[in-house]
Amino acid sequence: MAAPRKISEQMHDFCALAMRLAQHHRADAALVLIEEPVDWRALRTELGATPLVVAAASAELLEDLPEDEIAGIQLSSREAPVFEQLTQALLEAVSKQKLTPNATVVALYSGFEDGIIDSLSVIRLDEHLGQLTVRDLRQIETRIPFETLKLVVDLAVDIGREGREGKPVGTMFVIGDHRKTLKYCRPMGFDPVRGYKPAERSLFDAKVREGVKEIAQMDGAFIVSDSGVVMASAQHVSAPPAVDISISKGLGARHWAAAEITRATAAVAVAVSSSSGAVRVFQGGKVILRIEPFRRAMKWKDFESGEA
Repeated sequence: MAAPRKISEQMHDFCALAMRLAQHHRADAALVLIEEPVDWRALRTELGATPLVVAAASAELLEDLPEDEIAGIQLSSREAPVFEQLTQALLEAVSKQKLTPNATVVALYSGFEDGIIDSLSVIRLDEHLGQLTVRDLRQIETRIPFETLKLVVDLAVDIGREGREGKPVGTMFVIGDHRKTLKYCRPMGFDPVRGYKPAERSLFDAKVREGVKEIAQMDGAFIVSDSGVVMASAQHVSAPPAVDISISKGLGARHWAAAEITRATAAVAVAVSSSSGAVRVFQGGKVILRIEPFRRAMKWKDFESGEA
């Protein structure tokens, strides 16, 4: 790896501004997106006592990081837009308990010129991460109606956020291509939705959604049709293993099942983590969207392109 760069005059000025912003907004931490080797001791000195999180797309850039002084986050792609890199870094920091979900963070990053810190932002996590644009779901290429997909994701987020008696509840929804999906399922025991009419199993009914939250405490997955009808619950999902599936370390059997069933069918799976309440959306055997649980309800915002 190349030798760490000395702190430039511009970086020095931006760090000074970041500290002033952190003091003014009572920020809980500073986040720096780096693209080049950094002198950790100098960076720590520049930002004073402010808790520091550093994110980079390369593991090499995080080598020799003094983890007792600076939290390191490895990003999945350097090619992703800055907004997505910031979002991933913040999500990872929250999931690793380096930041709280309602923290205020001052971010330093390269907004215009690669490798040079030239931008500052003050980010309030409960606003930045607690809102998703409709585009986030619309970008998923599927025949499943958007309203059904959004409804299930909202329900999963509620389950992840509310849990049961203060503890996260893990569950999974498999949406679409239900006939093929059911071929890979078997009941884990009593199925609470069996025998009810379709109208009585529709997730578009608020009473049904509340009932699903209760059923979610049982083991097994919910199989949901394109129209939002729960076809089966408490199901063990076991699709043929796929050699090309790769998911993050620490994810358990539920997430593997979500990856495998979406690889074997045209369904979309939504998995709620039993350890953290985090929600992951799977398609084609991969995680395509991740949502952290927040104490406040998630807000959906229409995406505005800004074009005239």
